[in-house]
Amino acid sequence: MQPTSTTNNGAAVALLLVIGIPIFAAWLVSIIGLWKVYAKAGQAGWKSIIPILNTVVLCRIAQRPGWWFLLLCIPFVNVVVAFIVFIDLAHCFEKGTGFGVLAVFFPYIAFPILGFGSATYRPVQRFTHLPSPPAS
Repeated sequence: MQPTSTTNNGAAVALLLVIGIPIFAAWLVSIIGLWKVYAKAGQAGWKSIIPILNTVVLCRIAQRPGWWFLLLCIPFVNVVVAFIVFIDLAHCFEKGTGFGVLAVFFPYIAFPILGFGSATYRPVQRFTHLPSPPAS
């Protein structure tokens, strides 16, 4: 007689429901918030769901060159660059450095606050040779 694994399957399904649903909800809230952040910055919201393009546009919204997304592919450098981009993004929405750090660790909280809150996008020109992000 073959042993059945219905108990193990049930535990796996329960674990998936307990862990998977909150993770999916946090991801969905983060995506919706990021869509609204893009819209406030004058970009098309759909750009927030296209891999690589969303990072290039996010760098431009944060007044950093779009090629910085390449720096996010380099181990250890990506951590520093992520902090810089998110802190600059916070500053462009008239938020403090602490909010930028919050965005690095908890984007599912920070993006909806920026997107649905009263924050307005006011780009901070750091470099005169960089063009403003093109409006869509």
